[in-house]
Amino acid sequence: MKERIDALMAEINDLKCASLQEVEQVRVRLLGKKGEITALFDEFRTVAPEFKKEFGKKLNVLKSTAASKIEELRNSAEVSAQSGEPSFDYTIPGDQYPLGSRHPVSIAREEIVSIFRKFGYDVAEGPEIEDDYHVFEALNFPPEHPAREMQDTFFISNAENPVLLRTHTSSVQVRSMEKLPLPIRIICPGRVFRNEAISARAHCIFHQVEGLYIDENVTFADMKQAILLFAREMFGPETKIRMRPSYFPFTEPSAEVDVSCNICHGKGCNVCKNTGWLEILGCGMVDPNVLEASGIDSKKYSGFAFGMGVERIAMLKWQVKDLRHYFENDLRFLKEFETSI
Repeated sequence: MKERIDALMAEINDLKCASLQEVEQVRVRLLGKKGEITALFDEFRTVAPEFKKEFGKKLNVLKSTAASKIEELRNSAEVSAQSGEPSFDYTIPGDQYPLGSRHPVSIAREEIVSIFRKFGYDVAEGPEIEDDYHVFEALNFPPEHPAREMQDTFFISNAENPVLLRTHTSSVQVRSMEKLPLPIRIICPGRVFRNEAISARAHCIFHQVEGLYIDENVTFADMKQAILLFAREMFGPETKIRMRPSYFPFTEPSAEVDVSCNICHGKGCNVCKNTGWLEILGCGMVDPNVLEASGIDSKKYSGFAFGMGVERIAMLKWQVKDLRHYFENDLRFLKEFETSI
């Protein structure tokens, strides 16, 4: 038996196969039910007890060597039995799988962020689940102030300092003013939540990008120039802006900003409701009370803040008429933005 084991081991080490069919024939001849190695295991039963340990070890090594060699031959078999050519053509192009595209809200957000990064703004982020102090009180919304009703809030708990889903990313500005050294120049992109009825123009979930600049001698003119530069980067170099007086509890004076319609170029169309203008954001000079609440000397420092809805910017940029498209995951709609990557 020892000579037969040694002979088979030598044969296995020298095995070569030209095709998968030959590999299978070798497997059957050696390890099949009537194979040579299988027969040796049957014969092993008759071996004297004092030799079982020696021959048992040799047989196990032989079987494992044969199995490994067969697997190696199977993996390297490259020639078909009929033609002698490679059984797999590595020059054939692979299967093409359709690639997805970035979401239009993500595209618009990244474009907004990249524009302000060029102006020297850093990105700041904060929690979506916030407390009443950072969302309202520190932003000059006193308890029972009617301005709180401007934003229908999702409250999570009604503790002394209630927990809620943030209604704007201004809470990130507060946290930044509390911990960052002056001067501060940041933008705060993020998701916000308001308890509003879902329609073509409103949703209970949307995205904002807010900006904040605080330093000595910051003026309203600085804010106007920053917004004009952004509008021209976002909508084209011929874009104009106009500022209308408005009210926000955390800025004074405050303004709403419109851009000239990039569809009719100010002549009037159904998108701009024949006004020639499209509203894009709100802004204003940071109220001194907001600065003082964060420990900033309002007599030495001043600043401006602005905020815009990302969905609104995307709607204007790509003339999307229904806000709900952004949340429905309709592939027909999303595929329209494959070229925007």
